[in-house]
Amino acid sequence: MNSKLNIVVRIDLDRSKAQVIAKGHITIHSINALYVVAKRANSLKGGLELELDISGAWVDEDALEMLRSAARTRHLPAIIDPEQAPCTISVLAVRRHPSAAAVRLAA
Repeated sequence: MNSKLNIVVRIDLDRSKAQVIAKGHITIHSINALYVVAKRANSLKGGLELELDISGAWVDEDALEMLRSAARTRHLPAIIDPEQAPCTISVLAVRRHPSAAAVRLAA
């Protein structure tokens, strides 16, 4: 597993859609990098639909809950976006990081 986070952004301004694709390991520490990229994409055009595709990433449970919370509230965390601009987020195809117990059982 690669612990480095790799993020690619695809934007279609005509259709008001942006896709942020993340690969690597998403933790509660690395998630801020994902949020910053999402904020930049969201600021390009009002009413942009933002899709976070994390299907190619390992996602820790706490980080996943943070992403789900942002999707529910339609806002990025205040520390990332103090102005709390509306942000329509959908989270795509999640794969979780294997727990330490599961790794031990597999060994």
